Amino acid sequence: MTVPAGSRLGPYEILEPLGAGGMGEVYKGRDSRLDRLVAIKVLPAHLTEDAELRQRFEREARAISSLSHPNICALFDVGHQGGVDYLVMELLEGETLAKRLTRGPIPMEEALRYAIAIADALDRAHQQRIVHRDLKPQNLMITKSGIKLLDFGLAKLAPAGAGPVFTGLSSLPTDAGKHLTATGMILGTFQYMAPEQLEGKDVDPRTDIFGFGAVLYEMLTGRKAFTGQGQASLIAAILSSEPTAVSAVVPMTPPALDRVVQRCLAKDPEDRWQTARDLLFELRWLTEAGSRAGVPTPVVVRRRDRERIAWIAAGVFALASAAFAYGYFRRKPVPRAPVRFVVQPPERASFNPLDGPVTLSPDGRQLAFAAAGPDGRPLLWLRPLDAIESRELPGTDDGFDPFFSADGRSMGFFRGGQLQRLELAGGPPRVLAPAIDSRGGTWSGKGRIVYAPSSRGALASVAAEGGRPETASALDDTRREISHLRPQFLPDGEHFLFLARSADPEKSSLKIGKLGSTESEHLLDLDAPAFYAAPGYLLYVRERTLLARPFDAGSRKVGGEPFAVAEPVFTAYPNAVAGVSAAQNGTIAFQAGGGLEKRLTWFDRLGNPIGMLGPPGEYRTAELSHDGTRVAVERFDRERRSSDIWVIDVATGAASQLTSHRARDRGPIWSPDSTRLLFHSDRDGPGDLFVRSAIPGDTTETKLYGSSMWKYPTSWSRDGEHILFQGFEPRTKR
Repeated sequence: MTVPAGSRLGPYEILEPLGAGGMGEVYKGRDSRLDRLVAIKVLPAHLTEDAELRQRFEREARAISSLSHPNICALFDVGHQGGVDYLVMELLEGETLAKRLTRGPIPMEEALRYAIAIADALDRAHQQRIVHRDLKPQNLMITKSGIKLLDFGLAKLAPAGAGPVFTGLSSLPTDAGKHLTATGMILGTFQYMAPEQLEGKDVDPRTDIFGFGAVLYEMLTGRKAFTGQGQASLIAAILSSEPTAVSAVVPMTPPALDRVVQRCLAKDPEDRWQTARDLLFELRWLTEAGSRAGVPTPVVVRRRDRERIAWIAAGVFALASAAFAYGYFRRKPVPRAPVRFVVQPPERASFNPLDGPVTLSPDGRQLAFAAAGPDGRPLLWLRPLDAIESRELPGTDDGFDPFFSADGRSMGFFRGGQLQRLELAGGPPRVLAPAIDSRGGTWSGKGRIVYAPSSRGALASVAAEGGRPETASALDDTRREISHLRPQFLPDGEHFLFLARSADPEKSSLKIGKLGSTESEHLLDLDAPAFYAAPGYLLYVRERTLLARPFDAGSRKVGGEPFAVAEPVFTAYPNAVAGVSAAQNGTIAFQAGGGLEKRLTWFDRLGNPIGMLGPPGEYRTAELSHDGTRVAVERFDRERRSSDIWVIDVATGAASQLTSHRARDRGPIWSPDSTRLLFHSDRDGPGDLFVRSAIPGDTTETKLYGSSMWKYPTSWSRDGEHILFQGFEPRTKR
């Protein structure tokens, strides 16, 4: 039965079809009384022609509508009009678990999170004496708010006063479609049905637990627990065979989780978990006990809030690491026999280019990078180039800018205002030195690390075992240098390249420093960091193109003209992040991406885009004024290599620039009366706090607080008297 758009079923207006199946057709609709969007399922004729069957269905449906749980799709109403029976349900946005599984298995941490939610939902249903009887990936929806159990089309309500056993025969036949769902006595989808269902015996909550085990098995392995060439062989497999253990398919599976799945899939209901609540407690213990349950550290559910909010690029522009094995460069502007492949971010993670560049190990066999997990928190990952999976590095939460030791056995990185060291063979990180707002480091074979401890100022040097840092460079006031960034040792382990950034971008340059001295020599006029590539090239990015230029590391002389290697390559000024790395064997890795230009977009509360605001630009933050009339943004000016504060009028879309210094003006926060803006700027120091009028034509600006500590504003009190900010300083870190 097809219901045309615009027609009404009771108070519900049909908007558009969403899908169809053996249990009816589903439409998107609107509840005219509450002005909300709903899903409307129109039941098939075989359910509506039999009055007794329809009455029984309505009783069971109304019982199901009493279920209230965040992981159960809500049933709002049951109706009958003009010979049409229908159900009104919560409208969900997302994808089914079945569709997600077409892309492969789900990471263990995420699968456990989904499993806990499903078990909790089943426990609630079973407490209401409702057995789902058709638990399968097609009936689980992954939404922004979590996973939802839906489609109780085969659910059975126990009679009042009945014992714990539920009848196995339902008055609700289902579709015999491509998922091997049969009609009549056997109800559900075969791959997920318990033996007692297949034999037509009585069912109870333990029947759902068997289906849960089959779903969890598939989430973890990407395979169905039971398979067969046809219905007969599939039924035989469920009744008599055992699936391959999860740990045999996924070797890192902890024994405790293997036991959970095996017990769910026991043939005899008496051997299974007896209630969904018991199962739920076991799953929660697995995630909370961590290593005590045999769960590897990365699998443990993380509860700590992330302190530093990374600016996630996923969904804004395409970003990947592309590794090029050129063998070795010849002295020609064309590399020999390039082999190219793309490294995707880990499952459910996103590359975050502003957390530092990709970094190759010296031998070119491993790639380290920062990527944000599902909670948005950056972590460091290690990816062998001869493998397909990346490995999370424990103890690197909020870490960024990784770099390898000369022997490739250790890694330096920055975290919480510190330079830290991690042994890749195992063990916790060690703190080496303070690094308030760092911009890169490099590790010499002579046992020294040179790093940029701040986004403003000179380089520092420290022993690889830690100790008192020493100054490693000196700013040239004649060139108005404000910072030395992105150092990289040359093959001799004594000299190093670095970017000398000037307040006048045209005076920025590439320089060479030397261990044990603060003096440096000018190499090139360049406003981007450069990196040495064997056997003799400098790599740097200009206009989003990766260029290579001949360079003799022994004489430290540049020769010849640059030539293009690849494009587009990600760069982020004024952070001086150029996602490029080169190994000693000639392998090059870079972060692909054309930049950060985007449009400000309005969304409704369901997450649907409803319009654009203002012109496109490289926006870093957006803050809506309290009166809702304007939006303050930080916008990067690529030509001037600076970021400025702009205000965009919501009604007209007109944009007005408030600041125009050759500096980073960032993080605007509105005053309670929407007349002023608080922001931080590095024009005089590492993120001093300023307050400026946001009224057009009024240029009043005040420096509110300056110090040697890096500072970032977060909020302004409602009475206008106080502000909160976070910052880095050596003693208390953040």
